[in-house]
Amino acid sequence: MAKQTVAEQYVDILVRAGVRRLYGVVGDSLNPVVDAVRRNAAIDWIQVRHEETAAFAAGAEAQLTGSLAACAGSCGPGHVHLINGLYDAHRSMAPVIALASHIPSSEIGTSYFQETHPERLFQECSHYCELISHPQQMPRVLQTAVQHAIGRSGVSVVALPGDIAARPAPERAEEHALVTSRPTVRPGTRRSTGSPAWSTRRGG
Repeated sequence: MAKQTVAEQYVDILVRAGVRRLYGVVGDSLNPVVDAVRRNAAIDWIQVRHEETAAFAAGAEAQLTGSLAACAGSCGPGHVHLINGLYDAHRSMAPVIALASHIPSSEIGTSYFQETHPERLFQECSHYCELISHPQQMPRVLQTAVQHAIGRSGVSVVALPGDIAARPAPERAEEHALVTSRPTVRPGTRRSTGSPAWSTRRGG
């Protein structure tokens, strides 16, 4: 049996988190993930004409179903095109995971063709945004992103360079249990007023 790639591991964790569709536009840096989706029967790749549409579609699915939804954009223009839809999802408190595939990891910081800085670009339209720089990082970062999106009701962004996505996944990845839905009852704080909340009289 061939060893699992980081991209395949990424897709497996999305499936475990309840994601059934990944909206996006195919691009070079995204190819390993798209191929991993193709080989996984539990999730479908939904090809759209523009990354903005992918982000809006994921946000709409999350709002309609109450479940985590996902979208993806390749490096450069793909990142920029995601922003409108991610702002909408984030302000609507829709749990969305966005994959921002990135330039080759060895070229980051060199003004490489179509380079952006995802950690800065998506800062205001996400609760969580992290760049994966090593295969060992991926499971923990993605699981943290999932928990932020669900627990805080909004967007999480994972930036994944294409060369790292194509690498073999670590054999013993550190994985944690995933919470895939918000609690039905949320604990609240009880104010201490010195008198019962139902008491409205001032005397007697």
